[in-house]
Amino acid sequence: MFRKIVLMAFLTAVALAGPARAQSPKIVIGIPGIPPIFVSTIAYVAQEQGFFKKYGADVELRQFDNGTAASRAVLAGDIDASYSGTAVVIGQIANAGVPLVGIYGMPRQDMSLVSTDPKRVTCEAVSGQPVSVDTQGGVRSIALKGLLAVGCHMDIDKVQQVAMGSNTASALASGQLVFGIAHLDDIPDIEQVGHKQVYVIKSQMETTPDNHNLLLVVRKDRLAEKRDGFVRAVAALTMAGRFMMDPKNNARVTAIIAPVTGRDAAITGPALSKYVQFGLWATSDDGMNKAQIEKYTATLVKGGSIQEGKTPPAYDQLIDPSVWRDAEALIKKTP
Repeated sequence: MFRKIVLMAFLTAVALAGPARAQSPKIVIGIPGIPPIFVSTIAYVAQEQGFFKKYGADVELRQFDNGTAASRAVLAGDIDASYSGTAVVIGQIANAGVPLVGIYGMPRQDMSLVSTDPKRVTCEAVSGQPVSVDTQGGVRSIALKGLLAVGCHMDIDKVQQVAMGSNTASALASGQLVFGIAHLDDIPDIEQVGHKQVYVIKSQMETTPDNHNLLLVVRKDRLAEKRDGFVRAVAALTMAGRFMMDPKNNARVTAIIAPVTGRDAAITGPALSKYVQFGLWATSDDGMNKAQIEKYTATLVKGGSIQEGKTPPAYDQLIDPSVWRDAEALIKKTP
């Protein structure tokens, strides 16, 4: 009789635990930047705020020098998913035929071509100069190419790209370099740490406001194998984004991400507020708007990012919106 009562109690506990507590395959997510870039701190908020646990996701976060390296690790099977630049992923699929697919997106780009020299704040001043990027062919490198082409009517071979990973802010703050591709949060970092005024030469918000930023990408066979784990992870990331976008959580989010990014809270808190106003994280949808991504793909083709003779991926080849839909359903039915 006692054993029967214990068994019934156990089964009741399992039932009450619900779908968010079910066993889930482990998901390893590659995070761009050492230290991580600001947009990817959403994953650390999901971890520290308990959202992965709440939705039954077993997630490990692993840092990479940049999103390009992370997506290559996904292709190699070393990790399950990565936050990688949309332009990089589109190029990899078109040029190399890789089986990647996006399941969650960050739709807004925030990078600018900047200078710390008040006497060199024009397009002409950048010509022939070293410019800090992540890596050649990486997200900041592609941003530089677009900013030069659209904003300065200049080819990228007119400047010298210097691969700095996610360390553009430290390179400009220290005086190692004068020009760089900076995120919104890099600018207060350079100004406060380096005691230098930052001058925006051209910004993506000005020149190419509809360009898409990042995709959480997976290999198609791995998605089929671990789909439940990806749904749970995306549910957690979505809720982390909503938590971050609520201004009343600024102090808590700052406490989580300041040590992750290696920045003082006095820099991180205001940067977070700017990103909340900017709408950096997708929270009300999957962040993978079809019209926006198709327009951006066409821009990449026109700009030469797709090799001659290669076909860019159609939206249905590049994007799987069903994962976020199932993640949103999980959120709604989880207390």
